[in-house]
Amino acid sequence: MTKLVVHNLNKRFGGLHVLKDVNFEIEGPELIGLIGPNGAGKTTLTNILDGAIKPNSGTVYLNDRRIDQLEPYEVARAGLGRTFQVTRSFRRMTVHENLLVPALALDHGLDRTEINDKAMEVLEFLTLDHLRNEYAQSLSGGQQKLLELGRLLMLDADIIILDEPFAGVHPTLMKIIYDYIGRVNDAGTAIILISHQMDSIFSLCKRLLVLDYGNLIADGTPDTVKNDPAVIEAYLGVDDDETDVTTGDQAAP
Repeated sequence: MTKLVVHNLNKRFGGLHVLKDVNFEIEGPELIGLIGPNGAGKTTLTNILDGAIKPNSGTVYLNDRRIDQLEPYEVARAGLGRTFQVTRSFRRMTVHENLLVPALALDHGLDRTEINDKAMEVLEFLTLDHLRNEYAQSLSGGQQKLLELGRLLMLDADIIILDEPFAGVHPTLMKIIYDYIGRVNDAGTAIILISHQMDSIFSLCKRLLVLDYGNLIADGTPDTVKNDPAVIEAYLGVDDDETDVTTGDQAAP
């Protein structure tokens, strides 16, 4: 069973204390939303989890293996993958070739025929098979997001982090991506979802983590979190538990 343990994580950039003793655990195929105002520390936390930067103190364990001092490719091999808010496909490679790269690079023991077969399965799952020979640079924003999700599926990761998968996406493709996230999670993959699309976060996720100025100020169900005075104050600058974080509206007196 997938288990991610984040313990007393701290990160400083010069005199700026960006993460402050952050603690949480993910066990099993949870679908968790990571939210917080701009500058809360979400990107820094994600970059530590995937090995892009190292913490000043604290530890991260994935399935009983310490990963906070590993390089990104080693973290991916250990079972954690991520997407980026700004998609990072190989733009001059085809959609099909983009899917081959992660499996070939990480060498999970599959031969090229098996990797190719898996890529075809992923293309069909994401309904991108009709675009397999198109260059990635020709895809729409939403299709680029789907392609990034496909590359994660090629990793067979235990846990994936999706960074703003709905940002800049046409509403029709947004619904498709929304549905695929649920299907990937139902298949047994743990997911950390970062998004400013609060309706999607609150409807998809059964648990939310809330960061504010580097502090983890809430960890609970959507109903608990959206009525938490500390969360309301972080988002709106008011201490009013009658304010709905999902909309920013205050209840009528």
